[in-house]
Amino acid sequence: MATDNLEQWREIIEQVLADYAAIPYSYSQVKKETVFDRAQDRYLILIIGWEGHRYEHGCTAHIDIIDGKIWIQRDGTEDGIALDLENAGIPKTSIVLGFKPPEVRPMTGYAVA
Repeated sequence: MATDNLEQWREIIEQVLADYAAIPYSYSQVKKETVFDRAQDRYLILIIGWEGHRYEHGCTAHIDIIDGKIWIQRDGTEDGIALDLENAGIPKTSIVLGFKPPEVRPMTGYAVA
């Protein structure tokens, strides 16, 4: 993979996740935070905070770049991050839905691995 493509992908992933993280919860004190680790090519949205009397902490979205492909490891968004990445110019053949079983991936229209 060309270094230019890798840098462009990183910027797209960060922008897509930042856009999702900017959408506030209207019913709780839960906040969304982004974690961008370019050295490991790991990108996350975390939720942290109180919802009533319960403390919430978890991962809403997790994307890795592995061996020249974008692996969506977790997608807890309403509409799906893959479509946003695709609309931003990343080809479907470079996106793996890692949260789908390997035998199902060929039917998704995205890369299998």
